[in-house]
Amino acid sequence: MVSGSTFPSRTMPFSRIPPLTLAAFFALYVIWGSTYMGIRIGIESWPPMMMAGLRFSLAGWLMLAYLWLRKYPVPNARELGGAALLGVLMPAVGNGLVTVAEKDVSSGVAALVIATVPLFTLLFARMFGQKARKVEWAGIGLGVCGMVLLNMGANLKASPSGAALLLLASAGWALGSAWSRHLAQPKGPMGSAWMMIFGGAALLLASQAYGEKLQAMPTLSSWLALFYLAVFGSIIAYSAYLHLLKTVSPAAATSYAYVNPVIAVLLGVVFLGEHIGLHEMLAMSVIVAAVVLISWRR
Repeated sequence: MVSGSTFPSRTMPFSRIPPLTLAAFFALYVIWGSTYMGIRIGIESWPPMMMAGLRFSLAGWLMLAYLWLRKYPVPNARELGGAALLGVLMPAVGNGLVTVAEKDVSSGVAALVIATVPLFTLLFARMFGQKARKVEWAGIGLGVCGMVLLNMGANLKASPSGAALLLLASAGWALGSAWSRHLAQPKGPMGSAWMMIFGGAALLLASQAYGEKLQAMPTLSSWLALFYLAVFGSIIAYSAYLHLLKTVSPAAATSYAYVNPVIAVLLGVVFLGEHIGLHEMLAMSVIVAAVVLISWRR
């Protein structure tokens, strides 16, 4: 990440924002926010781990083929080892468990739990010697309050196992995020491609070990959801994230963490008929405020 920023100040007219940057923010906010709905639609006829494995395998191999054509350098064994570890922690545990949990938990509530990833990341970062500021500790405390509120709602009360899976998913993604700064891994988009390949392979092996089987041919909507998640949710949105890390401030690039839950909740209510109660709405406000606090920079 770069410390400089081309993100517009409050006085810069909206029209001065580069179109590519606007498109990247749209991808990060709307596409990543919509992946929770895409997962919910996909698992109506796909077994969850199988679908997640196919999603990341397809995205990873398509991305790798493109990078090979562009003659990107081939990573060494040490870099591939780092990509394998991160692939298991982030796409496999971090996203795979979300996919499994959405069999019992609404897409909007799943997104709210995953919004706690920055809180977990901050805690894991301490394992690697990074100190937290007072405002960040305040954010963690607020985030814990938000999680308590969320668990009081009907969605997670009805599925304790779903809540546990989502918390494990958040912890896995956060551990991978914190560890990634200290691991050798392929450079740039090559790292993303290999991480998705290893994560997809781990999920397909887990699917096989768990005995998942297709009961019938997936519906057209489930096929479309799979391709949407692979192409838009994995390749396009992640490429947009890498672009923003290079062109805007880190705080702006990571702002998706408190925008995605709102998008996911709205899409779930409008298109899937999901119900969000008072506890969930209060929890969303508290968790979003907590993530804003720990992301805050002077």
